[in-house]
Amino acid sequence: MGFDAHRLVPGRELVLGGVKIPFALGLLGHSDADVLTHCVMDAVLGACALGDIGRHFPDTDEAYKGASSILLLAEVRKKAAAAGFTAGNVDAVIMAEQPKLAPYFDAMRAEIALALGLSKERVSLKATTTEGLGFTGRGEGMAAQAVVLMEETDGGAGI
Repeated sequence: MGFDAHRLVPGRELVLGGVKIPFALGLLGHSDADVLTHCVMDAVLGACALGDIGRHFPDTDEAYKGASSILLLAEVRKKAAAAGFTAGNVDAVIMAEQPKLAPYFDAMRAEIALALGLSKERVSLKATTTEGLGFTGRGEGMAAQAVVLMEETDGGAGI
């Protein structure tokens, strides 16, 4: 399981699931701040007992400044494979008041699936508002949560 949250600010592109979404605000972070992809990365790493994204891609490392999170997810896939795991499926939810995200789900699913070596049909995305409650409800930020099924492979070192 993975969770992430980022603040919405002016002057940044909004990137979710590797897809640029037209919106007046973007997510603040060291990389592209793709809250959806970050929680998927943490879910994969956690299921493989490999720590979290901060351990592998620290925000103190200039190499990751402005980095594409979908490319980092592909790196996480390689780390999981080296540990003897492959992704089976992804189920994720984005918490945001706006913009409407459903029109972008197919593109997001395709990007996440490609990075993880899955078919798009194995990636499920949902969005919800928080009915005006909390930081997401006030439009101050977005959050996302994901669950990823990881399956053992014959390769890799295992745990």
